Amino acid sequence: MKNLKLYSDSTLNLELPSIKEAVVSSAFDIERNRLLFVSDANFIFTTQISSFHDGGGWSKTALPAEIDILDLEPGDFVTSFHYLMEKEALIVGTSHGLLLLHNVDDKVTEEVGRVEGGVKCISPSPDGDLLGVITGFGQLLVMTYDWDLLYETSLVDDPDVDICDGAIPSEQAFESHISWRGDGKYFATLTDVCGSTSSHDKQIKVWERDSGAVHAVSEPMTLVGTSLEWMPSGAKIAAVRDEKSENKSPSVVFFERNGLERSSFSISEVKNATVELLKWNCHSDLLAAVVRSGKYDFLKIWVFSNNHWYLKHEIRYAREDNVRFLWNPTKPLELICWTRGGQISFFNFIWITAVMDNSTALVIDNSRILVTPLSFSLMPPPMYLFSLNFPCAVRDMAFYNKSSKNLLAVSLADGCLCLVELPALDIWEEFEGKEFCVEPSISEAQFGSVIHLTWLDSHKLLSVCRHGSVYFMQEIDILCSENNVPGSVTCSGWHANISNQFSLEEKVIGLVPNFSENASAYVQCQGGKILEYEAKVSMTKGPVVKQDELSFSVSCPWMSVVSISSIGALNSLLFGLDELGRLHLSGRIIFNNCSSFSFYSKLADQVITHLVLTTKQDLLLIVDIIDIFNGELELKYVNFNHGNNKKRGEEQANVINIWERGAKIAGVLHGDEAAVILQTIRGNLECVYPRKLVLSSIINALDQVRFKDALLMARRQRIDFNVIVDHCGWQAFVLSASLFVKQVNNLKYITEFVCAIKNESIMETLYKNYVTLKKEAVDVQTEENVVGDGSSKVSSVLLAIRKSLEEQVTESSERELCILTTLARSDPPALEEALERIKIIRDLELSGSNGPKRKAYPSAEEALKHLLWLSDSDAVYESALGLYDLNLAAIVALNSQRDPKEFLPFLQELERMPAGIMRYNIDLRLQRFEKALKHIVSAGDAYYSDFINLIMKNPQLFPLGLQLTTGTTKRAQVLEAWGDHLCNEKLFEDAATNYLRSSNLEKALKAYRACGNWTGVLTIAGLLKMSKEEITQLANDLCEELQAMGKPSEAAKIALEYCKDVSNGLSLLISARDWEEALRIALMHSNDDFISEVKSSSLECASSLIGEYKEGLEKVGKYLARYLAVRQRRLLLAAKLQAEERAMSDVDDDAVSEASSNFSGMSAYTTGTRRGSAASTASTTASKARDSRRQRKRGKIRPGSADEEMALVDHLKGMSLTDGAKHELKSLLTCLVMLSEEETAQKLQRTTENFQLSQIGAVKLAEDAMATNSISEHAHTLERYTQKVRAELHNWESFSWRSKVFPSL
Repeated sequence: MKNLKLYSDSTLNLELPSIKEAVVSSAFDIERNRLLFVSDANFIFTTQISSFHDGGGWSKTALPAEIDILDLEPGDFVTSFHYLMEKEALIVGTSHGLLLLHNVDDKVTEEVGRVEGGVKCISPSPDGDLLGVITGFGQLLVMTYDWDLLYETSLVDDPDVDICDGAIPSEQAFESHISWRGDGKYFATLTDVCGSTSSHDKQIKVWERDSGAVHAVSEPMTLVGTSLEWMPSGAKIAAVRDEKSENKSPSVVFFERNGLERSSFSISEVKNATVELLKWNCHSDLLAAVVRSGKYDFLKIWVFSNNHWYLKHEIRYAREDNVRFLWNPTKPLELICWTRGGQISFFNFIWITAVMDNSTALVIDNSRILVTPLSFSLMPPPMYLFSLNFPCAVRDMAFYNKSSKNLLAVSLADGCLCLVELPALDIWEEFEGKEFCVEPSISEAQFGSVIHLTWLDSHKLLSVCRHGSVYFMQEIDILCSENNVPGSVTCSGWHANISNQFSLEEKVIGLVPNFSENASAYVQCQGGKILEYEAKVSMTKGPVVKQDELSFSVSCPWMSVVSISSIGALNSLLFGLDELGRLHLSGRIIFNNCSSFSFYSKLADQVITHLVLTTKQDLLLIVDIIDIFNGELELKYVNFNHGNNKKRGEEQANVINIWERGAKIAGVLHGDEAAVILQTIRGNLECVYPRKLVLSSIINALDQVRFKDALLMARRQRIDFNVIVDHCGWQAFVLSASLFVKQVNNLKYITEFVCAIKNESIMETLYKNYVTLKKEAVDVQTEENVVGDGSSKVSSVLLAIRKSLEEQVTESSERELCILTTLARSDPPALEEALERIKIIRDLELSGSNGPKRKAYPSAEEALKHLLWLSDSDAVYESALGLYDLNLAAIVALNSQRDPKEFLPFLQELERMPAGIMRYNIDLRLQRFEKALKHIVSAGDAYYSDFINLIMKNPQLFPLGLQLTTGTTKRAQVLEAWGDHLCNEKLFEDAATNYLRSSNLEKALKAYRACGNWTGVLTIAGLLKMSKEEITQLANDLCEELQAMGKPSEAAKIALEYCKDVSNGLSLLISARDWEEALRIALMHSNDDFISEVKSSSLECASSLIGEYKEGLEKVGKYLARYLAVRQRRLLLAAKLQAEERAMSDVDDDAVSEASSNFSGMSAYTTGTRRGSAASTASTTASKARDSRRQRKRGKIRPGSADEEMALVDHLKGMSLTDGAKHELKSLLTCLVMLSEEETAQKLQRTTENFQLSQIGAVKLAEDAMATNSISEHAHTLERYTQKVRAELHNWESFSWRSKVFPSL
């Protein structure tokens, strides 16, 4: 569904030496990009094609050309004229049989041969090896470029019959033709049938190039003229057949290489029309012909698509102009026309989509526009809904779709302007199969040949047209004199008048309306310059044309302006696509590899939200338009400016791989449809639904609180239903659940929705790359999917839906099944509540009730089967048991296909038990131990042993068991049993408490002694009224036990307080390094030996600490130096790897992927993972073994290992002073000062302070180096960081052990 748009034309005139002189033939020099013409006076004109493109203006009319003359005999003239690139010269054939080689640059002519009967046709082969020549006597000669004749044969079957017995009359000089296949292996000729009575009976002969043998001959038929054209691709041979005998216009017939007719189509003209010339373009997709009919020569262009020939463009010339044309052999959409009078025209075409902004296809086919609303159905061409018929061929059109108006303006090949108003789209189905005849508008002025046409508003048109050789811009006012009948197509009564007109100096190549401004349009001039046209708003002379800052860097034949919404304001963006595939936006290039583009709007106001484009690598890209507006393309779309950004095996949210090569965007379906329509090269349409657009439309529906539409879209496109819940957060959905149920109003759909709900947030997992969550939704989703009361997302949502169903939906079987679904799908499943509802239904059935309530419910069996289908049958069976309804449990077991031999004996046994014991056994089976405990207690004292065994096997029941136990003896037994359990669990403190509660002091003493609580032991000893000797012995034992447990300070207290052993207590205090307390005890007893022992021990300890911290200071420096070296090497290696990866990324995406995977495991210490999957498939056992070895070696630093860097940092952090060390230091400093050892104290403090400063500075330096990608020799030094720490010393709590009276260095 595309139309051929003329976007640029240029017309210049050759200055012929004589008015009577006429141009008769042309040639094309591909290498030097120039055109050559020859006149009937044997003048050769050479002109550069750049003359038609340079300057960008329409003001010049004369074509600069070099003129040369062929020196021929009087009466001789040129009959064939071609440029041979291999010879860099013209090959010229004349009526007297001369074959001339003319060098245009040197103006030298060389006669290379002469043939009898004159030269009728010369045709070089496409591969540049051979020349085919037809003489006036009907002889076919094939020769090389060295003029060696390969073979000569007659065109007619009877060699005795001469086609001509003399020289060729000038009026028949160009009647014969040779057409080569694109590869040069075969060529075809059109010859008369020997012995035929009709002069029109001709046949096509296909010749073999090398041997000159006839390969195939077609059946004789009434082929007219000499038009014969072999498609460059080699698929078809085109000729013209006369259909006058059937009272029809001529038709174009296609033959295969074997001479068989393949297909044909009518040229749709009067029967007396003739086809003068027929040519394919270089891509074999366009066929152009000159059709002579009446006063005009019509240049028609057809295209073949979906087995139908569309007439896409028509250009009219006066008959006396005798127009001829050729396609540019290097540009498939550039047509070059010339007339006898020397008027040379260049027509540049582009393919544009026939799908308008409202997804309506308007396909041009001759004098018809085929209308297809794609939003109704994807109707493949050439099918259509209805057609608009015009008086003659359609050249251009403009569609207006705004403010509920559908207006169509059409320019025709005869210069007329037609207008049509279409009704609202929703009633177009009534027009199926209809044809509407459109009348030309009534106008007092001539519009000329319209090149560009667009709407300014619903009453104004803007056009660029040509009158003769002058180009104008016209503002046209539109008015309809007929009353518009609602629901009908208005095809007549239109008036069009030119309200303003001015000539153009610059060449205009495009017009697009700017609907964000009133009656405004953007005008693109050649070279990409953009002007903004504003319709006149007063009676002042002329419109306002102002320079805009949106100009493109080059000409962009495809141009579109869109409106976007940004922070509540409307903005316009002007896009352009140039011929190299670069997509421009307001003066900058945003994409380098685009083949087609379109826009999608999720809103009803036509505000664009997404850019959709295809690449030359057959990828479909979806881009948020707001990201383009904010300049975030490179940030959010990685490698967006590279063509092949879809890596193999990797799914990307913004990219879809197009399955058919060369497919382009035909259009989009906006709003809830969210579809992109692609047209393949074959012509068929394919509709794709990009997930990003679908999710965007669903979210838009949710923002508008259209739950039903959102659900239907998600259901149709197989989108996870959790989108509806997670978009704004499930807490917000719970508040809207009643509205959701009311809008959907379909229990089947609600049931499907309920079954899909799950606890995870889909917007943060499955669809996180497709859409961006709202801020309020992000705030909600950052919390867990469980609220404060423990309710999960699933349970809360389903509870809200269940309540809404009960409140809003009348009772019915479907409603009950839907409610059961919400219960079964809850998290955890509310199976007991569901079974209670089924039990109610069963009770109604057993009661024999037949009232309306019974009829509003499904049968119990149906409901139970529904529940079993949704849930685990074992869970349902256990839930039925949990209701203590054995009959219901039996029904569940039968419907879940359980073996009766298994469940019936069990149920029968339960039925024989007392009610309490039955429930106790059921609770035990279901592991509901608290209920089981309550039931066994209620069964009486006879089951007390079962009670004790239950709580012993399930210790978590002890608190409940204690609450349920009455009587002092039984409580004491429970408490003692609880204490024994706690002792087994090594919880001796709690065990002792329970023993005390049960008055078991002996066990309490053992529990306290087991946990080392000496105060508790000695207290219990007092309660047991032990003797003094027993307590002393117990104290000595405790003192030894505590000393063995590494608690010398506590052992010292027992020795001093209970054992009265001062010497042993003092030794224990010194061992505990509690220097102040040791000195106090020594002075309290006024014993010089004790004081001397404390002094010598403290000095020895100070000396040892000084040595340790000096050694630690050296280690800090060594570890830090090693860390900086390792870090520097790692950074250098990382930079090298990045440089290599950047170099490789320019070569191939696959190579980059492989290289990245190979280097991903490399570090400064490893050789990479080049063995691929071999390393990743190691056994779990081996991995666990490695982990255990790492745990054992965590304290070691292995040089060269992968974790050496982090190990060094961890080791530096581990060298910090502990709280115990700080307390010891503070106590030791005080003791030394009290013992008059001030100098030792100062030295100890100074040494420790230096160590601590260096350790803290080293850690900060390592952390800073880890956070940067470069290490400075001046900034990252230990001295610098130590000074920083020293400057902030007063703020550090870590130095609280220091004595402030001693000065710091």
